Amino acid sequence: MNIKTKLNLGIGFLFTLIILLAFLSIDQINSLSTASENILKDNKETIGYTKDMLKALSEIEENKEALKTFEKYLSKQKSNITEIGEKELTQSLSDNFYLLKRNLSDEAVMANLRSTLFEIMHINLNAIELKNTLADKISKKSILLISTLSLFCFLIALILFLKLPGNISNPIQQLIISIRQIAANNYSQRVNFEGHNELGELAVSFNTMASKLEEYNKSSVAKILTERKITETLINKIHYPIIGFDSTMIVNLVNDEFLKVSGLSYHELIGSNILEIASGNVLISQIIIDGSSNTIIPSKDAPAKRIRLDIKGEDIYYEKEIQEISLAHHNDIKEHLMGYVVILKNVTKYMELDLAKTNFIATVSHELKTPLSAIKFSLQLLENEKTGTLNQEQHELVKSCEEDTNNLLKITSELLNLAQVETGNIQLNIMPVNLKDILQYAINISKTATNQKNIAFEIDFPLDLPKVIADKEKTAWVITNIISNAIRYSGDNSRIAISALRMKNKVKIDIRDFGRGIESQYISRVFDRYFTVPGTKMEGTGLGLAISKEFIEAQGGEISVESELGVGSVFSIVLILDEFEFTGYR
Repeated sequence: MNIKTKLNLGIGFLFTLIILLAFLSIDQINSLSTASENILKDNKETIGYTKDMLKALSEIEENKEALKTFEKYLSKQKSNITEIGEKELTQSLSDNFYLLKRNLSDEAVMANLRSTLFEIMHINLNAIELKNTLADKISKKSILLISTLSLFCFLIALILFLKLPGNISNPIQQLIISIRQIAANNYSQRVNFEGHNELGELAVSFNTMASKLEEYNKSSVAKILTERKITETLINKIHYPIIGFDSTMIVNLVNDEFLKVSGLSYHELIGSNILEIASGNVLISQIIIDGSSNTIIPSKDAPAKRIRLDIKGEDIYYEKEIQEISLAHHNDIKEHLMGYVVILKNVTKYMELDLAKTNFIATVSHELKTPLSAIKFSLQLLENEKTGTLNQEQHELVKSCEEDTNNLLKITSELLNLAQVETGNIQLNIMPVNLKDILQYAINISKTATNQKNIAFEIDFPLDLPKVIADKEKTAWVITNIISNAIRYSGDNSRIAISALRMKNKVKIDIRDFGRGIESQYISRVFDRYFTVPGTKMEGTGLGLAISKEFIEAQGGEISVESELGVGSVFSIVLILDEFEFTGYR
């Protein structure tokens, strides 16, 4: 019998019993109501009539109207005869009444009337007692029937309550446990449900599925092991160190190259938690900890990080590449993170080449700076009238050579600064310096260029502009470079606004121009090396702002830009306030 039929029979039977109980209750209540109504109606009225007639008899001698009253109630009594013998007594009562009407003083008739009335009253009282007894019997019978049927309904409901949920839920619970076992790769799990209902069919289908999965699993194990062996062989042939671990940080993949670099064995890594290993291994720690954000496993979109290892007294550099392994389950659009694979690319040769390039640039720039300075000095001597007078064409040639020499000196200076930045050997002489002097120096050195384009400076410095902690020379270089850019990209008869503002323990310098501005897509790249905004006149090396950023940040400051096309640009420099200026003790 299937579950649906069981439910229909059980609930239908209980429903039928409840309806039967309801009809029986209504019928018994109606019986009780009828019996009670008979008692209250017929017999009560007769007793009332007899009492009224007895009262009228006692008043006949004094009140002639009592005869009419007696006759009225006698007439009513004749139409309300309900009990056995009541009819004969009523007829006798009527006969004696007619005799009384002829002779009101006849005591024998009067006595017969009273006796007859008491007999009628006695019959009705006995009838009331009998009907009351009958009603009591009906009541007890109704209580017994309703109680019996109610108990039967209760027992049926109790049986359904105790048995039916268990018959349905127990197999389902067993099925849930079995499904969890299957999910845990225990394909030998089976369920056994008795009967031929839907759950029995479900058990057969489940066991068939589990059998198929077990068969598939056994047939796939060898294939999977073979594929895993091939994968491990291929990974071991790759000369880059590779390690892989799942989302719970358990290592499940490593190649021989990584074992050599880390100094750990295969059994120490496979199956171990990489976080626990990282506490005692420098390489593992550098792999999973992102130094910039101090987080485990940085995003794959984060810039590549270089790792330096000391192997046999030699510095070896690796570039860390992280690949997230994600998988979308069947009918699931969203991919779920399964783990990570970290690849370490040996970039030692490239680092050495880059260092050689930097040293070459530094050497060449340094070697060029001296003869260029000598050429500039010689050109200045040629312009001096003490060495002789130049004609107009000669003067223009000398001026042109001097401009080219200044450009070459600027380029060599930027290349030398870049060499310092790339080697990490930025030489800073940080001390409390007067910011107003630096700003004034940068403005003065730029006046020649502003005069040529008729550009006016709008200066807004507070009178008590405090000292800052900075390298005076490099800070002046940065500010001069930004002002030069503002002049270059401003039109004739324009203006440049330079302001300084104190902010708690810092000072912010704003250099604003009202030139063409920068497109929004290029703002984030203006501090990149060798980058120039497309559509602008190419001048210099494109290193000025990149070096400026390195110099300012090396001093603990900040540099940023805001710009809008057609409105202009604002370059902001934030420097740290001198401690004594901040506390007010100077």
